[in-house]
Amino acid sequence: MVLLQRHLLGEKSTGPNPTDRSKSGTKRSLLVDGKGIPLGMIVDEANRHDMKMTEATLKSIVIDRPEPTVISQQHMCMDKGYDYPEVYELLEDYGYTIHICLRGESRANCKRIPGYRARHWVVERTHSWMNRFRRLLIRWEKKVENYVAMLHLACTCITYRAARLFGYPCELLLNVSDCICFNFESLL
Repeated sequence: MVLLQRHLLGEKSTGPNPTDRSKSGTKRSLLVDGKGIPLGMIVDEANRHDMKMTEATLKSIVIDRPEPTVISQQHMCMDKGYDYPEVYELLEDYGYTIHICLRGESRANCKRIPGYRARHWVVERTHSWMNRFRRLLIRWEKKVENYVAMLHLACTCITYRAARLFGYPCELLLNVSDCICFNFESLL
């Protein structure tokens, strides 16, 4: 008689999903720039609150962040799930200009600045781009390191596609003279 041990199937960074009958699940926390290019990402249990993942997500930025100045401020747009004093303090320590809708307010009461559009859809679009990689849609990997490696590969492909889409010179993103170039088209 063979017993299936459920704790061996998910190992680290999996927890009961509150929206799917408490099945084991994973949550991705993603930090993107204004055009949806991934800058940082972490993986944690599905039942972990977004607010508790903020600091780890900010620390996961893979590029050097320029210091914010009065002329070139850095804005952080977040949804109502991040409306907590700890998040405000953390973002102020990092020097961001904070844009968070308040809990309990309807969307009609949110402050609208003429000429600016809502930016939350940029993160949702990047998550959608990641879900187009079939390997990432359902987590099959037992080890979190393998899953994170696949996420990083997906972020690399998204960054490469965005470089072509938005007209960035690819040499800035992929230092062609210092590394081996891969044919990313075969991965897409």
